Amino acid sequence: MTRFPLDRVGAVLLDLDGVVTDTESTHAAAWKLAFDDFLEHRARLIGEPFVPFDRDADYRRHVDGRPRYDGAAAFLASRGIALPHGAPDDPPDRRSVCGIANHKDAVLRDLLGAAAVRAFPGTVAFVRALRARGRPAGVFSASRHCDEMLRAAGVRELFDVVVGGAEADRLGLPGKPDPAVLLEAARRLAVPPARVAVIEDAIAGVSAGRRGGFGLVVGVDRGGDGKRLADAGADLVVADLSALRIVGEP
Repeated sequence: MTRFPLDRVGAVLLDLDGVVTDTESTHAAAWKLAFDDFLEHRARLIGEPFVPFDRDADYRRHVDGRPRYDGAAAFLASRGIALPHGAPDDPPDRRSVCGIANHKDAVLRDLLGAAAVRAFPGTVAFVRALRARGRPAGVFSASRHCDEMLRAAGVRELFDVVVGGAEADRLGLPGKPDPAVLLEAARRLAVPPARVAVIEDAIAGVSAGRRGGFGLVVGVDRGGDGKRLADAGADLVVADLSALRIVGEP
């Protein structure tokens, strides 16, 4: 077990996908369908081999934890592909950064409609234990479907604050690794960042927690990224929140 020092923590902020809900694989699948559709079409046009999107390496390196337009741009840049950025209302078949990202969002809605959303039991138990000790909890996410996913998983009532992608867009907040969304969530909890624990499974999110001056950053390694999470600034790295033992007085 890994000790979670309650005396250092006045509140906790958790990422949605991969920490609270088991939806990271759904996001990765949606990105793969959207990117592969574009990449295969492009390969035929220019007469080059089709190299598909890797839903493990490419997803974690370029897309995980980022707002969808930022993630699409980062992956395309990694392949040396220059596309017009486009506009947020680009249709899913538009060959632009926004069009590909909107294609992903449409695929994601279909996938979510076909499958139940599950919350990780270890996370639910951990948050309940913290709340029983008087510590509020919040959720942050680049996903515009954050509140919807929490409600579908039946855990929305566990969280005092939710700052998802739609709210970040409304406020004009940049995405991770910029800490702006995390800082907004901490502000709403009325707890200074130095007294807030951030729990993340994405490299970009761990970097945001460290850059934002948060008092404790916990990395959740569900895919063999433990060293990279630690290198990005995680104070603790665990495979699941069930591995955390809360120590100290309320």
